Amino acid sequence: MTTPKTPTQIARDVLTIESAALAQMRDSLSEGFDSVVEALLGVRGRVIVSGMGKSGHIAAKIAATMASTGTPAQTVHPGEASHGDLGMITSDDAVILISNSGETRELADIIAHTRRYAIPLVAITKKASSTLGMQADHLLLLPDAPEACGIGMAPTTSTTCTIAIGDALAVALMKLRGFERENFLAFHPGGTLGAQLLKVSAVMHTGAELPIVNESTPMSETLIEMTAKGFGVAAVVENARLTGVITDGDLRRNMDGLMTRTAGEVATRSPMTTTPDTLLVEALGVMNANKRTTLLVTDDAHHLVGLVHIHDALRAGVA
Repeated sequence: MTTPKTPTQIARDVLTIESAALAQMRDSLSEGFDSVVEALLGVRGRVIVSGMGKSGHIAAKIAATMASTGTPAQTVHPGEASHGDLGMITSDDAVILISNSGETRELADIIAHTRRYAIPLVAITKKASSTLGMQADHLLLLPDAPEACGIGMAPTTSTTCTIAIGDALAVALMKLRGFERENFLAFHPGGTLGAQLLKVSAVMHTGAELPIVNESTPMSETLIEMTAKGFGVAAVVENARLTGVITDGDLRRNMDGLMTRTAGEVATRSPMTTTPDTLLVEALGVMNANKRTTLLVTDDAHHLVGLVHIHDALRAGVA
């Protein structure tokens, strides 16, 4: 009698089957992939991604990934397409249709629409000789690999491979478009991801908020400036350039005759700074590592342009 497999053993079997299929697809990827990317780069409108059932869910994921990485994309449900939503697919668009068998009858109207209006059609399917495969302008073949379900019917391996080829398309398009972190932030302003991509310039204090004194400012006036601005520091600036910083620690170290001195005599030289383009999460890391609550922000010429406090990072959701 065969001993039943544990859930962990079953999971390992699934992952083994699916990873083998991914490796097979990687090794068999042809130059046709390049032509698909070239075609999608040339689209003036949107990339329309569609499929039925599980393929429809994968289509939504592919479209969402493309849209968030610089390639305008959307999904159109094949059933709705047959009842008016074909109008969403224009001659400026390209269409990606997903069907493991290539014979999904619900895709017929979208296929016909693309042929009628010469809309570029990309097929993601396992069968090149299928209706979809034969009608498409570009073909991305899924590997001839077994589904991981064990009965060969539940979409598992095929959907994993489809997601992977969709990711490959999105990333290739992203890189060729020169899509960078700054662009990514524009499409992801909310939540933790947006916070992780914020730059110091987005939260730093500027102008009249900055506690600024010059080298010759008496310490009596410097203390007033530090108290009024509420950051516990004062930036020492001469000819618009940052020359030092005064912190609570500097005050304690110079208590003897403090009020007879000038800001320049008390300041710490070569203070730790950051730049406006530094990621806020990186600036927070510097503050934490050096037990600081503030960082002065300077430009390339070492001019003082701002100040960032640890509370600014926390309020922005960076932790």
